[in-house]
Amino acid sequence: MPTSAHAMKTAEITAIPGQKHYLTRGTGAYRRASLALFLSGFSTFSLLYCVQPLLPIFSQEFSVSPAESSLSLSLSTGFLAVAIVCAAAVSEGLGRRSLMSISLVGAASLTIASAFAPNWHLLLVIRALQGLVLGGVPAVAMAYLAEEIDPRGLGATMGLYVGGTAFGGMSGRVLTGIFAEYLTWRPALFLIGAIGLAAAIGFIALLPPSRNFVRRPGFDPHFHLKAWFGHLSNPALPFIFAIAFLAMGSFVTIYNYAGFRLVAPPYDLNQTELGLIFTVYLFGIGASSIGGLLGDRIGHFSVLLFGLVLTAAGSALTLFASLPVIILGIIVLTTGFFMSHSIASGLVGKLARGTKGHASSLYMLAYYVGSSLMGSAGGWFYAVEGWAAVVIFTLAMLALAFASACFAQHLARRKA
Repeated sequence: MPTSAHAMKTAEITAIPGQKHYLTRGTGAYRRASLALFLSGFSTFSLLYCVQPLLPIFSQEFSVSPAESSLSLSLSTGFLAVAIVCAAAVSEGLGRRSLMSISLVGAASLTIASAFAPNWHLLLVIRALQGLVLGGVPAVAMAYLAEEIDPRGLGATMGLYVGGTAFGGMSGRVLTGIFAEYLTWRPALFLIGAIGLAAAIGFIALLPPSRNFVRRPGFDPHFHLKAWFGHLSNPALPFIFAIAFLAMGSFVTIYNYAGFRLVAPPYDLNQTELGLIFTVYLFGIGASSIGGLLGDRIGHFSVLLFGLVLTAAGSALTLFASLPVIILGIIVLTTGFFMSHSIASGLVGKLARGTKGHASSLYMLAYYVGSSLMGSAGGWFYAVEGWAAVVIFTLAMLALAFASACFAQHLARRKA
């Protein structure tokens, strides 16, 4: 007769052919893994975006231009994009769980250190290092989920992780602004770093060890290059990467330039009112989880296509002059984007043939390059033709993303 410990162990994993042992929905280990990955998403994106509301303060405090002050964010995201690709290779030897733990603790510690930066250049160095360190989380987190979670429950867990990123992105912006208003920017960054450190400790305590990951000692460049090119030769995956590039590009474009429109007449919103718009990220949290659950039940590609249509509808609604309708449009856009992102993230793990960390790193590389390039390109459209041109630009990107999803669905069915 099995012991209680043995019974608990067998209840929390499911053996399948090929000697893989997945965490299954409804078990304690599954719930711990889901909560741990939520905390990792929250910590990563609150630490990454916490400086955004502080850019005007940095400009005044350090006597730098607005463009220079934005380097405190763009350097982090730029180094993050590069680090994500390298993180997959590092995690093959170090391990998924170990790399994520080191990244979260390191990034939180650097945020605390940035509160004590004596000059502007050192602050930028710390923020660049922070982006480099954070690269160990996003791609590797998706790989961990794809390897360890029962495929029947992967969508829901991936949705919860993406929901954590949405909650972190919102919290980093909103809380830092509130803290800075009452305590100045240095205590604000210290508190955000402390919150991130607490989340990192919770992550380490909760995340179950990897069961299906096989460590590869040493560093073999040929292996990693072969893995990356192998995923690019997968018929369906490049279209999923294109969706990441285009959907994130459209989302960031709307968020980047909506503020310019809303602080101008006839709206004349102040910075506090404008900052509160970031609370619509709450809709992204719900959409990520709901999208993941729906994907598991009715089909991932069906929910992906619906999410992209929803994103486009939200973008189109912002063309109206009414402020409530514009805010509704941003809510719909946010809901559709996070639904699409959670599904596309999960599809990478499902469609990748081995070395899932490498596949996830390519997805996240496309995601952040789209944010950087398309988000900047949107400024040209706004400067030349105004808000209508921005919306047309985003709708064109979303149309291409929708077409990419259709191609990926067709190719995935042929493969099956």
